[in-house]
Amino acid sequence: MPVRGNLISIDDALNASKSEVKEWFREYINPDLCLTLELVGFDEVYDKAEGITVYIDGKPYLDFLCGYGVAALGHNHPKIIKEIYKVKEQPNFFQAALSPLTAALARNLALITPGSLRKSFFCNSGAEAVEGALKLARAATHRKKIIYTENSFHGKTMGALSATGRGKYQAPFEPLLPDFESIPFGDSEALREKLREGDVAAFIVEPIQGEGGVILPPEGYLKELEKLCREYEALLILDEIQTGLGRTGAMFACEHEGVEPDILCLAKALSGAAIPIGVYITTDEIWKKAYGSMERCLLHTSTFGGNAWACAAALATLDLLCRDKGRLIKEAGDKGEYFLNKLESLKNRNPIVKEVRGKGLMIGMEFDQPKFLKGALSDLFRKYSASLVASELKDEYSVITAYTLNNPNVIRFLPPLLVSTDQIDYVVESLDKICHRGFSGVVLGAGWKAGKRLIRKGFTREYIE
Repeated sequence: MPVRGNLISIDDALNASKSEVKEWFREYINPDLCLTLELVGFDEVYDKAEGITVYIDGKPYLDFLCGYGVAALGHNHPKIIKEIYKVKEQPNFFQAALSPLTAALARNLALITPGSLRKSFFCNSGAEAVEGALKLARAATHRKKIIYTENSFHGKTMGALSATGRGKYQAPFEPLLPDFESIPFGDSEALREKLREGDVAAFIVEPIQGEGGVILPPEGYLKELEKLCREYEALLILDEIQTGLGRTGAMFACEHEGVEPDILCLAKALSGAAIPIGVYITTDEIWKKAYGSMERCLLHTSTFGGNAWACAAALATLDLLCRDKGRLIKEAGDKGEYFLNKLESLKNRNPIVKEVRGKGLMIGMEFDQPKFLKGALSDLFRKYSASLVASELKDEYSVITAYTLNNPNVIRFLPPLLVSTDQIDYVVESLDKICHRGFSGVVLGAGWKAGKRLIRKGFTREYIE
């Protein structure tokens, strides 16, 4: 067997220089992503992570992004790591058997999820959970049509992408799956019109649109969706991949309105920021309609789904979230309200900020567009305003955040649930200093740095676009 050069060991990888890592990334993974990260100053190599803090060469950074919500309990939580090592001698991937860890996790999920959700299917990511939920809906209802919302984000695999409401991600892969139709988010009457046709298998929706820019629906919207889906016998799929497991101040965001979905999708925080895992949970009735026989029970499976290490991480995560009657979750709601109030006060002092919104520790800040900027500078600010602010937060104040995928004018804050009010204060104060510079200050500060990177790399206008 030919090997073209020396293989890199784990020790070699951990001790590699930043320039070596960047070269490997450019050569063997995604060169344009590497350049994009460099443009906004996010091409770092972190060497340690603990709780809410990550480190570069010993320098601490506050992580207010936490892997887009993955590290809800912080990085490398000692309890989660300890629990994983308890199963180190168990067979990790062994599908031709019954795993006590998989069974226990499914039982625990049935105990904490709303309504009569009972049957779990385990996979490896949020997109896979959505894929499974869509297939389940079609199999259970014998209908084809799936309704989703504009500006939504459910993943980038083919089924999940067909229900993701942004053309930028859909267009290169068209034609997507047939019988997927979109409606405006927050418009229950638009859903009613679709359901009246009598051919809808399911409506899939996020309780809060995360990648859409942290968009909250009108009060009572989710409850009305539940009512309409029951009336027209369509299934309600709630994508709580980002909102679930304490993020909004309740175990699940749908609990704020007492909504009981037919199918619930989870991932991200369930992993304990340790081992990837996703799941959808549904009712006995729906499961039986789709897969309830020996002939059909293997129609949808996953080789790696429900593996021992991932289930151990998830069991430990649920244990930590449920301790002391859900103290961490309640505190997330309280700290989120504190954070929002602080940001609202910042907004009132800084015209650069258009709006602050969110629930619990899922918060977005949208920036206004300066009317005096023209041409290339206007385009740069429109497409990279939140990135410019995030870059300044990281470079000047050692705080990690990022923009939302469907709205680059929105910077998001998704800190671990264990964040302190002192850390929140520091982030708000740092952000206030940046916003106080105004449009021109942000553009001249972060924009100048980005411009230098563009010039250094010889980027063209086509690259920005």
